Amino acid sequence: MIRLFRRSLAARFICFTLVILALSQVVAFSISWDQHGQSMRKVAKGEMLSRCAALVRVLEATPPSLQGDILRASATTLTRYWISPAAPKPPAEWRSAAWSELRRPLPRVYFPGHGGAGEDASQASQPPKEPHAGGSPEWMGLSQEVWPLPNLARFIYLDGASGMGIATQLSDGSWLNAVFVKPGPEGFWTTRSVTFLALAGVFFCILAVVAAQGITRPLRRLAHAAEALGRGEKIDPLPESGPDDVTAIAFNRMQERLTRFVDDRTRMLAALGHDLRTPLTSLRLRAEFVADDDLREKMLGTIAELQGMTEASLAFVRADATAEATRTVELSALVESLCDDLAEIGWDVTFEDSPKVGCRCRPDAVRRACRNLVENAVRYGERARVRVERSGDAALIVVEDDGPGIAEELKEQVFAPFFRLESSRCRETGGHGLGLAIVRTVARRHGGDVTLANRGGGLTAIFSLPLAGSGAVPDLGTPERSGSLPHGLAATS
Repeated sequence: MIRLFRRSLAARFICFTLVILALSQVVAFSISWDQHGQSMRKVAKGEMLSRCAALVRVLEATPPSLQGDILRASATTLTRYWISPAAPKPPAEWRSAAWSELRRPLPRVYFPGHGGAGEDASQASQPPKEPHAGGSPEWMGLSQEVWPLPNLARFIYLDGASGMGIATQLSDGSWLNAVFVKPGPEGFWTTRSVTFLALAGVFFCILAVVAAQGITRPLRRLAHAAEALGRGEKIDPLPESGPDDVTAIAFNRMQERLTRFVDDRTRMLAALGHDLRTPLTSLRLRAEFVADDDLREKMLGTIAELQGMTEASLAFVRADATAEATRTVELSALVESLCDDLAEIGWDVTFEDSPKVGCRCRPDAVRRACRNLVENAVRYGERARVRVERSGDAALIVVEDDGPGIAEELKEQVFAPFFRLESSRCRETGGHGLGLAIVRTVARRHGGDVTLANRGGGLTAIFSLPLAGSGAVPDLGTPERSGSLPHGLAATS
């Protein structure tokens, strides 16, 4: 989950949406819950005062002998009424007496004609649980707006919730006491609230997924196009519409400029190499008229070397400029066919058993690079052992030989154009020094790389290509760190 959150913009967008939803719902519920509680307390208080005022009027108009029956008939599970001869006691004592009244069994009322008359039965009540703390510290007076009678009245909160009491003086000097306790409201996290929050979360998740897809789809298309462009593929311009139009326009302009720059450079190098042929031909003709045989041979050899380098450069430029289509091939079959062709012409090349690896690449360029590696292995390491491996998100073409290897400080220099370890500068033994340069150019234009590693009794060349949908190239390391790293090729160009 954490990895998905780190790598996916859609997952982050959904998580942030859910967090915002949860916070907003908690704040909204808290505010509405508090307002709901205050409203319910006001309604309960108004209802209690109204009923108490009505009861006062009934008692004032009723003989004292009937007042007890009226009070018992008016009592409910949540409400009790009683008359005391003196003024109400201090809040703590009155509150204790009120809870005693609430715990008193509620009398059962019988109506004439329904049977059971004369039975002294009572109905047990289940009053709310008495709180340990809370309520008003002192009696409070009531204004004329809330208490409509001229009788003196005092009000008190029984607890911190909906419990309340009132004491009002009757015309005969006695006091009517009333207590009302409503059960505490349901908790905040009820089944209803949790269900509502869950449904809202699912609804907003669906909206977040749709919105995230609309945002990430153009970005994903841009990332794939950038990866393909980095591998040297020719891609169509991105559509310049929608929320990603600015990014698409910038990418299309970048692609156009890069393509124009590479084409201009390629044409310049091709023209330069072509123009060098004329002075070289002229130098060769003039060298033929030199009388000194030794000097003439040296001059012709130097001119031949220059001409060979020029032809190699032109071939390199032509290959670089070739617009080969990128397609998916079975890499093991491609490399095995190359090894079989080279073995048929007498080269000591062996292709080892390898797993099938599908790779999206330019097959002719990869075949040429692999041929250069095998040619170097056979020429300077007596033989070549080739295999294909898969390492994470990359395919590896491994070429081993039994040559002497190369010095550590020269491992990077051998990839420079026209650099040769062979000091004779003879084209028959040392080539032109473009072999490994071409190999690295092909690898990096595919988004991969090529590395060399010494081993006991040989050298390794590892040509890596990223697999489809991945632009990552594994850290090939060195034989000392990798343990099972494949072994090598005679590294020279």
